[in-house]
Amino acid sequence: MSLRTSIKSALYGLYATRLKNQLRETTPPRHVGMIIDGNRRWAQLQDGVTIAEGHEAGASKIREFLEWCDTAGVEIVTLYLLSTDNLTGRPSTELKNLVRIIANLATDLARVPNWRVLHVGDADKLPASLRTALEKAAKLTATHTGLHVNLAVGYGGRHEITEAVRDIIREHEAAGRGIDSLADDMTLDNISGHLYTAGQPDLDLVIRTSGEQRISDFMLWQTAHSELYFVEALGPDLREIDLLRALRDFARRQRRFGA
Repeated sequence: MSLRTSIKSALYGLYATRLKNQLRETTPPRHVGMIIDGNRRWAQLQDGVTIAEGHEAGASKIREFLEWCDTAGVEIVTLYLLSTDNLTGRPSTELKNLVRIIANLATDLARVPNWRVLHVGDADKLPASLRTALEKAAKLTATHTGLHVNLAVGYGGRHEITEAVRDIIREHEAAGRGIDSLADDMTLDNISGHLYTAGQPDLDLVIRTSGEQRISDFMLWQTAHSELYFVEALGPDLREIDLLRALRDFARRQRRFGA
């Protein structure tokens, strides 16, 4: 390690410690969403690195990100890994690699002691291998009480809300109730109870990497009052201090919840 690298590493450590000290007396967000973006651009900026290797690097960073969140006291993290649009809009070779990488990630996360892994998304839209990996991870960790990790795979916010409303209509019909009382079932609480995240608190903070400033159909219902934080770093380049800065920024904001 060169002297310059050693100095840079030492300064990074000091800065991270300073941020942690600043957060010591604050309350972390209970539920954090992460849109990890920029894996392809990261790969294109590296010599001899394939797009698949870029996604692999992003998946490795996700494991680190979750460890940072766990240490910071976050209870739930929702990771946006594969949208419904991605299932039809990505080249077949890239999609095949993504399916493999996400399946491996789910299996890896299920091995972490006391972490709970849950799939949020439309399982019917996924390849069988990925669906099986997600189901197995959820089953193996169902009784765990530590960090709760939602894997948003085959997920779309508009699709989720549409399916929630359809489920309510189907239940109403199955109960033999008339159309005149259907509107009474369309309450905020009832729709929330039919989402993939039923029983979970809404997202407090949403972080997106790569400098892009958009939600991209992510948790449209659950982010109605979320705080948003955008990081310039590409997904694989995300650092712990990026998360710590986001948490510091969150702690400083006066949340208005739509008011």
